[in-house]
Amino acid sequence: MDHQLNIFLTVAEQHSFSKTADKLYITQSAVSQAIKSLEKKYGIELLERSNKYIGLTKAGKILFYHGKEIMEQYALVDKFIHDIHTTASGALWIGASYTFGEYSLPKIVNEFKTNYPNIKPKITIKNTHRIIEQLLRRDLDIGIINGRIQHPNLIIKPFALDEMVVIVPYNHPLGAKKVVTTEELKTETWVIRESGSGTREVTDHMFHHTGIKPKDIMEFGSLQIIKESVEVGLGISYISKGAIRKELALGTLCALNIKAFDSTQHFFYATRDTQIQTKAAELFIKFLEKTHGEF
Repeated sequence: MDHQLNIFLTVAEQHSFSKTADKLYITQSAVSQAIKSLEKKYGIELLERSNKYIGLTKAGKILFYHGKEIMEQYALVDKFIHDIHTTASGALWIGASYTFGEYSLPKIVNEFKTNYPNIKPKITIKNTHRIIEQLLRRDLDIGIINGRIQHPNLIIKPFALDEMVVIVPYNHPLGAKKVVTTEELKTETWVIRESGSGTREVTDHMFHHTGIKPKDIMEFGSLQIIKESVEVGLGISYISKGAIRKELALGTLCALNIKAFDSTQHFFYATRDTQIQTKAAELFIKFLEKTHGEF
């Protein structure tokens, strides 16, 4: 680890030499010497000093921003090397889109923890767009998403098949059918997910390829609200069949296929485009690929 850089970053965060010394268990003179050495190395002042406050110069801001990334990389190197000769353990940060995260991920995590009790999954559930953002910020180890997503800095691979269906309330005129035509759907009000979600991207794809142009659309940020809205007759929707298992069993919703349209989709796992993953992440990916081919 670069101790001078670590001292500088701590000063920048604490705005104080004395607080930095206390936090790092070193003397104030050691803090001062480290800052002087860095300023001499770069030939420019890094800190703006006053009696009550220590701030950053323009050069200091640059070093702080990139220095944080460097220290994160140090931590990753330590983790990767430690993984080589130890049992997989520690935190595993998993992000999932709402459809998979709310209706399948809890069971998967429970099975995974049974096999690897020393790994501690940390779960976040957001729409696909937000999961991608968190992966790129290095807030997550793995993302589970749906929709047709590509990104040059991510590796995105399919691991499970899903079936999308049109859902209507049990008393809807189309409820007795198993297959409907696009003509029968064109006059309906649609209750759909918000922009940025994988389900919305898949829904828009369906509209485009079937030629359906909804007369009215209502947007919600939750599958649960969408299901309840359809149940009370606000409209119809297009969502994963795996997300309505309970409603189908209770008979409150009906699932319809669209004639001559392939409604299958994939769920994908996404990781940053790097050749190295933590042992915990590698084990979780293998677990997904081996045990969960269908949603």
